[in-house]
Amino acid sequence: MYRTHKLGELRAENIGEVVTLSGWVATKRDLGGLTFIDLRDREGVTQIVVPQDATEEMKEIISKIRSEYVIKVTGEVKERFSKNDKMATGDIEVFITNIEVLNSAEVLPFEISDDANVNENLRLKYRYLDIRRPAMMNNIRKRHDMMMAIRRFMDESEFIEVDTPLLTKSTPEGARDFLVPSRMNKGKFHALPQSPQLFKQLLMIGGVEKYFQIAKCFRDEDLRADRQLEFLQLDMEMSFVTMDDVMEYVEGLCKKVFTRVTGEEADYSFEKMPYHEAMSRFGSDKPDVRFGVELKDLTSMMKDCGFKAFSGTANSGGIVNAIVAPGQATNFSRKVLGDLETYVKTYFGAKGLAWIKVTEEGVNSPIAKFFSEEEMAQILETTGAKAGDVILILADKAKVVYGGLGALRLKLGNELGLINKDSHKFLWVVDFPMFEWSEDEERYKAQHHPFTSIKEEDMEMFLAGDQMDKVRTNSYDIILNGFEIGGGSIRIHDRKVQKVVFEQLGLTEAEIKEKFGFFVEAFKYGAPPHGGLAFGVDRWLMAMLKQDSIRDVIPFPVTNKGQCLLTEAPGNVDIEQLEELSLTSTYEEATK
Repeated sequence: MYRTHKLGELRAENIGEVVTLSGWVATKRDLGGLTFIDLRDREGVTQIVVPQDATEEMKEIISKIRSEYVIKVTGEVKERFSKNDKMATGDIEVFITNIEVLNSAEVLPFEISDDANVNENLRLKYRYLDIRRPAMMNNIRKRHDMMMAIRRFMDESEFIEVDTPLLTKSTPEGARDFLVPSRMNKGKFHALPQSPQLFKQLLMIGGVEKYFQIAKCFRDEDLRADRQLEFLQLDMEMSFVTMDDVMEYVEGLCKKVFTRVTGEEADYSFEKMPYHEAMSRFGSDKPDVRFGVELKDLTSMMKDCGFKAFSGTANSGGIVNAIVAPGQATNFSRKVLGDLETYVKTYFGAKGLAWIKVTEEGVNSPIAKFFSEEEMAQILETTGAKAGDVILILADKAKVVYGGLGALRLKLGNELGLINKDSHKFLWVVDFPMFEWSEDEERYKAQHHPFTSIKEEDMEMFLAGDQMDKVRTNSYDIILNGFEIGGGSIRIHDRKVQKVVFEQLGLTEAEIKEKFGFFVEAFKYGAPPHGGLAFGVDRWLMAMLKQDSIRDVIPFPVTNKGQCLLTEAPGNVDIEQLEELSLTSTYEEATK
């Protein structure tokens, strides 16, 4: 027997019992007559005491033990003289009569502690050690809690779990696929799924009616703090439902999972905000609504102003928007303002960032001379700025202004402590545009995917091919604290409408047949109205646990360069493997 109890279980009522415990040595403290060992497993820590009258053999073993040795001890539970209310087992300690080293450990590359400042790459290289840290172990346990809550809710709601293929067909209109060459079909490729989108719709055509799975998905795209090459997705689809039906199910699920993971309640109805409102107020389709600093539109009042950068933009189809940094007039030096300007120029392509400081004496700004008193008063009234504030203004295309000010708003919210980090706020963003114009490809692309149904009131405009960027869809994203944790839509179930969407996206009949032939074929045989939603499980958990990086909630993540430092993947393969797949590599020749 390795243990009678786990290391977080013993309490005062166990005093007097003889127990056997096993775990890792967290710390060892030799205080002369007595030696204390904090022994750790996934459930907690128990203090072990080596008594003064220990045998010479035991003392010899103890002298050689160091951190992360795996040991087994037997001894009596006693009341702890100096109690520790920060430990669940802080009322007791175990005086041991026997000790056995189950495995030794070499000197560790870093300390197993939440307080240690360890380089992330080192943590990822030795992830199995990093997992021993209480914070990482807690995240992994919360991940388990989340999965269990999801499955319970879905089962109770009469969903059927169905798994779909990982080796499938490459289809357009998403991120870049991961391709898998076929040995048995020379020159052909499978693709790893970006989402089970087509299969879940086929399951609805098949009559499953309520489907879900927790699926591995893959996207070959640039990484960031909330994105990985492979990720876990909670996928769900329902037949004979409206947009409101889907959202009702999802709200119920969110509340159950949130309580299971955080122990808190989200006892409110989630606000529904149209996409265009989210963009115009917050500069983002995933706004963090835990704080203000909303965008203010100055476009109309700038058309006749004397500042050409603003009037020119306002009269040529662009927009002029502002946000207010509250109480920063004395804190924002020219250097700080210059850094903010560099930020929006570098990352969002803005041409510049104008600023106006509001003081008790009046306004202070390099552009103040271009505005009359009435115009300046109107700017102050529209932005709501008061003495002590700084107004930050961007003038450009809407995409640049929304992107720049939306990001600047979040930057200020975090750096100025404007966000209540103890709060959680769920939000629906709805009615996304069907299409967005790609300047690189000079064509319209589906903003979500080409299977999203169009709002009935916009159908006439869509069929006429008029104002395509204004055509809205029956779509919805679920947002938590500024993170898009899930998104979905009511799907197109009329094959004639689906055909028009493909045509508007510039796909020829041959391309439709090549890319989606099997899918379009299925719609000939009676497709029910259906819709669903997919959650990014990792990002959802990251938001609930208030982690800064998605890597901290994934057991074995990759770096921003897509590398697994633990296994050293991706790596080279033998030439024989490539030949077997009828492949050759041109990389070395291309880079010489």
